[in-house]
Amino acid sequence: MKIWGVVGWKNAGKTGLMERLVAEFVARGSSVSTIKHAHHTFDVDHPGKDSFRHRNAGATEVLLSSGARFALMHELRGAPEPALDDLIARISPVDLLLVEGYKRDRHPKIEAFRAETGNDLIAPGDTTIRAIAADTAIDGYGRPVFNLDDTVSIADFIAAEVGL
Repeated sequence: MKIWGVVGWKNAGKTGLMERLVAEFVARGSSVSTIKHAHHTFDVDHPGKDSFRHRNAGATEVLLSSGARFALMHELRGAPEPALDDLIARISPVDLLLVEGYKRDRHPKIEAFRAETGNDLIAPGDTTIRAIAADTAIDGYGRPVFNLDDTVSIADFIAAEVGL
């Protein structure tokens, strides 16, 4: 399974780029899955639903299934957050796994950058960032720089890098 990441500071355009890349690779005939890191508490379940009640009662895992999809919810209950490699091991094999966030992990990445956020680039101090997708002309520090909205060129670059 090929793995590629999208990193950047808050409001840099990571999620939009991820969404466009998923659609582009799927249109090219590749199977794609994603992992998204969240820095905050989140819940995909809702109070009052049976699955919520199961978790609230103390279940470590609840698998919710229907004819359209299934979702596995795993409560950490004070255990450490799983490492990215542990999460990847849970993903069914696909052609390409796109990872949003996890900027400290060692997989290859593209950095999303928007000048209006006022943040510095991550790339100068991180050799795992292989390219930058920016909304303005910037110094790529020896890396290719793409227009943040040029999804086709970014996908071409990633495909060449991972051998798709």
